[in-house]
Amino acid sequence: MAKQLTQFVCAECGAVSPRWLGRCPSCGKFNTMAEEPIAPAEPLKTTKKPSAQRAKPLSQITYEEFSRTSSGISEFDNVLGGGIVAGSLVLLGGDPGIGKSTLLTQIAAHLSAEHKVLYVSAEESCSQVKMRAKRLNLSCENMLLLNETCIDNLDGDLEGVEFCVIDSIQAVYTDGLTSSAGSVGQVRECASKLMRIAKSRNITFFIVGHVTKEGALAGPKVLEHIMDTVLYFEGENQENFRILRAVKNRFGNVAEVGVFEMTENGVIAVTDYSGIFLSESRGEEAGSAVTPALTGARCMNVEIQTLVCKTSFGLPRRMPLGIDYNKLVLLIAVLEKRCGMSLGAYDIYVNAMGGIKLNEPACDLAVCAALASAYLGQPIDKYTAVFGEVGLTGEVRAVGSCEKRVAECVKMGFKKVLLPAKNMKSAAKYTQKISVVPVLYVNTMIKNLFNRE
Repeated sequence: MAKQLTQFVCAECGAVSPRWLGRCPSCGKFNTMAEEPIAPAEPLKTTKKPSAQRAKPLSQITYEEFSRTSSGISEFDNVLGGGIVAGSLVLLGGDPGIGKSTLLTQIAAHLSAEHKVLYVSAEESCSQVKMRAKRLNLSCENMLLLNETCIDNLDGDLEGVEFCVIDSIQAVYTDGLTSSAGSVGQVRECASKLMRIAKSRNITFFIVGHVTKEGALAGPKVLEHIMDTVLYFEGENQENFRILRAVKNRFGNVAEVGVFEMTENGVIAVTDYSGIFLSESRGEEAGSAVTPALTGARCMNVEIQTLVCKTSFGLPRRMPLGIDYNKLVLLIAVLEKRCGMSLGAYDIYVNAMGGIKLNEPACDLAVCAALASAYLGQPIDKYTAVFGEVGLTGEVRAVGSCEKRVAECVKMGFKKVLLPAKNMKSAAKYTQKISVVPVLYVNTMIKNLFNRE
């Protein structure tokens, strides 16, 4: 009997090694190399090369319009770019208990009213799925349920199906590999098979993916490369609000963010963001500032809170939540050098309300305003908003979508907005509705807000 060949595959990044290693040479993680058998290579098929030229100029390619179907949840459709595209693969990842299965059950129940939908549960029994649907008061009598862990046994059940939910990709396996479900090889092969089925039969797959303790999707990176759309469902289990973020979308913008509220009746889309990213007591205590942040095609007013206190250690702490650490360190240096604030002996904590992540440079000026408010001990008026990019020279640079940001401030009832001087032309038409203050340097903003030199 021939000896079966094996290889060692990293569970984090998918790197392959002929022998076991304590540390993966690719990603640097420890104790992640797992032994897997090598599948026998298929015999090579010799195909005759076509004589005619198959490549066509771009001008001769016919444009294909992708039909979209509503999921029944407006925020979910916005993140996808306007709806569900037929024949696509959507990967939904998130922490345990965040609401992934609940969200997809609601979507499957809505789609089953007019389409043939199959829900494949590899982690729960069909009675458990029905119990969830009953608890959420969903009308899904036409939705097909299947408890199956082998991906090869789905061919017959997928006949005529338009939408299919796989819960989850780490719990299914294929008979072509002898490794256990959830291994790197199984996840890769199962995802590849689902991709071939989706493109050949025009079936849309919603796939649930587990995440590691670092928050990244478990399995090899090829899992995310195969998918058409990769979504992350984020939020704290103790809080009711959830944020759906797209990190990859072949049919829309990846910067879109959807906000949901977890209730006893399921996941509900939130369209009014004023109570999520703004606190009721803003303006009463020092250390908070409001900025109109742009996420995808929408603009939301987000409150940035800061806390500045004397350090008890030799090295002061810098702890941002929702703000990039390197950006925070840069802004602290600008305040120290250009504005004369001695922040080197203070611990600094920064938090973006609601758990949202602010990555755009237009939030720089609001972070500086919140830090200055906490350092000086003077609160900023609750109806004042600030936005702009801050350079190392202390200059406030222009940002994009100025008109949309000022319009959002007017809509939310703000009375004053501080913005870059170079964006003043775009906001000129709102001067009758809101006080628009142009700012050229950071110290000018501090002088205007706190009446200080």
